[in-house]
Amino acid sequence: MLKAYSWLTFCVIVWGSNFVFGKILVQDFSPTMLTSLRLFFIVLFLIGLSSHKKHVKRLDKTVLFAIVSLGAIGVFINQWTFFVGLQTADPTTSALVLATTPIVTGFLAAIFLKERLTIRMFLGSIVAILGIYFVVTKGSFSSITIDRGLIWIGITMFTFAIMIIITRALSQKIDPLTITLYSNIVGFIISIPFVFIFDHPLQMSAKLSDWAFLIGTAVVVHGLATLIWNNNIRHVDASKASILSNLEPFVAMIMGLFLLFKPITGIEIIGSLFIVGGVLISTVQTTFSK
Repeated sequence: MLKAYSWLTFCVIVWGSNFVFGKILVQDFSPTMLTSLRLFFIVLFLIGLSSHKKHVKRLDKTVLFAIVSLGAIGVFINQWTFFVGLQTADPTTSALVLATTPIVTGFLAAIFLKERLTIRMFLGSIVAILGIYFVVTKGSFSSITIDRGLIWIGITMFTFAIMIIITRALSQKIDPLTITLYSNIVGFIISIPFVFIFDHPLQMSAKLSDWAFLIGTAVVVHGLATLIWNNNIRHVDASKASILSNLEPFVAMIMGLFLLFKPITGIEIIGSLFIVGGVLISTVQTTFSK
């Protein structure tokens, strides 16, 4: 059990660090090019993992449509908006916005999967929204100035919630590795023409160290960490694992302090406590009700 929690904590640290990693990478690569390159290396990694399979599973039209939708929305748009947003958005604030994904997922699940909404979810949503408002306005409630990048991060959060819903539905029919591989292939293919449409100017670093950083973070963050999480999540309670995932904003704060030399402010700490508290109220109601 301790080993499982240690690996899950490692995954949370990796995912929380991704906000700072992304902030660094968008300084050397244009957003769509960065998205396409990362997806390319993620696909190579996933192909390597699935190479032991003797045949490619045939997909019916319904599943194929869901895979294409997942690849377009949950992979390409999700990653592209993440990097576009990080061009100007603060990585810590971005992490706090994305921390509300479980709440949005809950509302979408109620609409599309007919899951039950609870009073706790509504209360948690209010608390989390207050936390986001506090962080975004930097504690000044008299005037609101929202960084354009945070709007893109908001779209990232929404598409991530959609990705969870589609993946949850698909997992009843095909295995997770197949879902991940096919959807990332679709996302990569879709990204190719948009590199030349969206990126003006097109930017791509010529430094070997930048490429090593890109490849390493792509494989570790979206490949290895996801695989480790999926392999260890079955050994612990889902509610306790979700609490661990809410540590990502705090990891982003610490990594931002050490890698970007960005000081942690009291407003960020207070706002993060509201957001994480709101998410916990919304997502662990089953545990509290027993």
